[in-house]
Amino acid sequence: MLNTNFSERAVVNTLTAPWQASPAALVQRRLIERDGGEVARATSIVRYDAGARFQSHLHDLGEEILVLEGQLSDAQGDYGPGAYIKNPPGSSHAPFSENGCTLLVKLRHLDPNDQERVVVDTARATWFPGMVAGLSVLPLSSFEGQHTALVRWAPGTFFSPHRHHGGEEIYVVDGVFEDEKGRYPAGTWIRSPHLSQHQPFSREGCLIFVKTGHLPAAQ
Repeated sequence: MLNTNFSERAVVNTLTAPWQASPAALVQRRLIERDGGEVARATSIVRYDAGARFQSHLHDLGEEILVLEGQLSDAQGDYGPGAYIKNPPGSSHAPFSENGCTLLVKLRHLDPNDQERVVVDTARATWFPGMVAGLSVLPLSSFEGQHTALVRWAPGTFFSPHRHHGGEEIYVVDGVFEDEKGRYPAGTWIRSPHLSQHQPFSREGCLIFVKTGHLPAAQ
């Protein structure tokens, strides 16, 4: 049980979290949030050494992956740096990495009715202007009130104060993200509960992975 109270704000510097063994040889993980044992609702940084592979396994409540470094593969393709993969509830695969990779992985948090598999090569996809000057947005997945996206902040970009209906989760991929509560360099994970409010900005510029609308309204 780790960071399981969704009514509380949580911040984790994943770069200082210890690497822990996984069920697969040559695969380690840094735990960010976890509710359960090996079958758990979880968010982790996962590292595959060269030649690592998992046996085929089922994702009964889905999986989202962002490839941070290297290349992940499975029977359906190869996924290089920046690739986003959503494997829907009920899907299965046997992932591996020939030369090693590092991933942000979210497990068992998708709506059971969300049955769309999504793969986005974010290095080649079309970005869109954000709600304020200096923001660029790349939508990755949406289902009813849940949304996943990459957001790029140009240096000196400031956003207006706002609330998060259904909460917000951020992983800082690059640069430094900030708000009135703190400063969050690359590798930081921030989870803000339902109806929380902040005023984010980035003086230096950053790239963040954002998921909204997926947290419960009450704990």
